[in-house]
Amino acid sequence: MNHRLLALYGLKWNPFSAELPIEALFVPPRIENFCWRIEHAQIREGGFAMIHGDPGTGKSVALRLLDDRLGRLPDVTVGAIHHPQSNLADFYREMGDLFAVPLRPHNRWGGFKALREVWFAHLETTRRRAVLLVDEAQEMSPAVLCELRLLASARFDSQPLLCVVLAGDARLIEKLRREELIPLGSRIRTRLATEYASRDELLACLTHLLSSAGNASLMTPALAHTLCDHAAGNYRILTTLAAELLAAAAQRSCRNSTRSSTSRSSLPPRRPRCVGWGPAGEESPARRLLRAVMRSRPTTRGSGSGRNDASGPWEGRPPNGPVLS
Repeated sequence: MNHRLLALYGLKWNPFSAELPIEALFVPPRIENFCWRIEHAQIREGGFAMIHGDPGTGKSVALRLLDDRLGRLPDVTVGAIHHPQSNLADFYREMGDLFAVPLRPHNRWGGFKALREVWFAHLETTRRRAVLLVDEAQEMSPAVLCELRLLASARFDSQPLLCVVLAGDARLIEKLRREELIPLGSRIRTRLATEYASRDELLACLTHLLSSAGNASLMTPALAHTLCDHAAGNYRILTTLAAELLAAAAQRSCRNSTRSSTSRSSLPPRRPRCVGWGPAGEESPARRLLRAVMRSRPTTRGSGSGRNDASGPWEGRPPNGPVLS
């Protein structure tokens, strides 16, 4: 939605867009508690954390908040895996790119050693672990998850080198129940289960989105309650329905404005209004034109009160009839 349509409704941005600024995101108490635990405890202790839940319940929002808050902390390195379905070679390539370590994918031991040396040096310097965020973690292969578990710990699993946050849907929980991934599942220290929102939580989210965008009264209370009733407890469904309503209202407003402008342009032009007198002390254009016409007329022969010259008794007034030369 362009800025012209947003200004029509008094909005700074589209409150139902996926590209909301961080300060406009709605943060439920569960997500706030999870981010606090990661920010104040787990980046110092390391280990694995997990966010799991159905689509549209706030997993990616939690990762956005976590990435923003951890990025503001001094001496904290935050990386994010953007291609979770990679094989082992591509996984090492992405890890080397994230942590600025030149790796050779065909030399897995060299990459393993180089990454751990960088994390050891970071830990000794800052006393904080580097953070790795993985969205859509259910797409990672079991081999990559096992490699990540071995890569992120040292000294017989007594010293975590990374703080890893995995986010995924129910398939991630099922994958961690596999026999080769049970050791990884037992190392998850902090969990966040995003659940379906209640009606009051959906209403609070909708109110927050509208207020942060600049127009808290954009929707009537009845419409807001209707949207919350039809959202099925899902934040994504709620914002999708609200975005469709906003787009339909904007389209209708554009049609009405176009129709009204077309009807105004079809009317005959108004005749310009002639103002006979100008401001005080200044002769109006109409007065000057009349004086010029009077001076251009030829004068009559002879004298008298009816002569037609500029100094006649009806100076500045049109004559009563034509003047014959």
